[in-house]
Amino acid sequence: MADTKTLEDLKNVIGGADESTSLSDNSTLPEPKIDDLGRAYATGKRKNSIARVWIKPGNGKITVNGRDQNVYFARPVLRLVIAQAFQVAERVDSYDVVATVKGGGLSGQAGAVRHGITKALTYYEPSLRKSLKAAGFITRDSRVVERKKYGRAKARKSFQFSKR
Repeated sequence: MADTKTLEDLKNVIGGADESTSLSDNSTLPEPKIDDLGRAYATGKRKNSIARVWIKPGNGKITVNGRDQNVYFARPVLRLVIAQAFQVAERVDSYDVVATVKGGGLSGQAGAVRHGITKALTYYEPSLRKSLKAAGFITRDSRVVERKKYGRAKARKSFQFSKR
């Protein structure tokens, strides 16, 4: 057996995999998933909210449930959450977004729209996946409200204990 004390020795023993066969090569990227109308579709989820999102090249107009994002998400924080995916991908005002979202509250809906936009961006431009993954936007946040248990006031809160 060969004497392997460094990473170079290990590389030579294994077979010398060079950088041209690494995963960072752009030729291994999947094909963009674009429909006949030039849009990419994705579903985003957060808490109890589900968002269906379509993106296409445009001037940055975001429509949620038939209304402008400024009307639907009145709080600036929620609009910032939606815009995060475009800022990380450096594609601000490059795509028009049409989203339908249902379930949950406004915070969960904004998170669902962001998740949907992120996935749709990776379908439209697969090269953006690495930066969006590093920001943590591709992974679905699986935290949901814990259910209420019988014999308790809420999920974990108990009724007041009386010894006598």
